Amino acid sequence: MAQVPKFTEEQIAAAQYYASLTPPINLDPRIVSLVRDLIGRVADKWTMLILDVLAEKSPLRFSRLGEMIGGISQKMLTQTLRAMERDGLVVRTVYPVVPPKVEYKLTDLGITLGAAFCGVWVWAANNLDAVEEARRDFDNRAAG
Repeated sequence: MAQVPKFTEEQIAAAQYYASLTPPINLDPRIVSLVRDLIGRVADKWTMLILDVLAEKSPLRFSRLGEMIGGISQKMLTQTLRAMERDGLVVRTVYPVVPPKVEYKLTDLGITLGAAFCGVWVWAANNLDAVEEARRDFDNRAAG
């Protein structure tokens, strides 16, 4: 069973603050674009899993990160980490040793994005029974 990432009280408070705000009616088109990009990024299951693993255990080497996620190809892990690095969510540190050592860890942006989605864990815990019941009802109707 996956562990809930450990976020600081400050990170959770920041996420709650942002969640409580109502966006202005006339949004800057750059903000709209960023939100769409980020929704696309976090909707990708690999990004969310990487956020989750790095929030729990960081920094991690590439191979260890891949092992902890499971089911992700090296190519997909590389592509996802590069995209996350470009967005400022992770930092990649290369150590000048032989063989090369590369580690990844969440940046403050990555941590706060992960904290913003910690509400999903709370929602899931609060609504598990209702979702399971809805799924059973649906499956029974579909089968009958």
